[in-house]
Amino acid sequence: MAPWFRFTTPIYKNTGSVARDHLASERTFLAWIRTGLGFVALGIAIERFSQLDLTELVPEQSRRPRTAEQKLEKELDKEHSQVLVGTLMALGSGSILYGTARYFSGIKHLESGHFKPAYHGAAVLAASVAGLAGGVYGTALRRRRAERVEMQD
Repeated sequence: MAPWFRFTTPIYKNTGSVARDHLASERTFLAWIRTGLGFVALGIAIERFSQLDLTELVPEQSRRPRTAEQKLEKELDKEHSQVLVGTLMALGSGSILYGTARYFSGIKHLESGHFKPAYHGAAVLAASVAGLAGGVYGTALRRRRAERVEMQD
């Protein structure tokens, strides 16, 4: 390789658990990538499904004109799905970026014979997913309560 090429992969002597530690680090990196891609794929799927107008599948005779209230509700649903999609994309991108930074940081630590656990990354991801789940659940409860009130009127 040319000396100007700085991104050559170092070769280590496989003493003790060097290879095992580096391979475990790679598997962890790939798990972060897989998690991030899962969030991104879910966000894309929600975005695509939110664009569907399912009323087109209903025969014209059974369609009713939309009231102003129904139009407002549809706009609110669009806003909620946009927030959800944005959150999923941010979680996915954040997971990929964090996993990449963690991987290269881990390599440096392993080379120097140290290990630094990933407390913050796991905690932030868990809190983010819990917050996302709570937000989706809260929105579903609010929608169900509004439907009950509407039926009672």
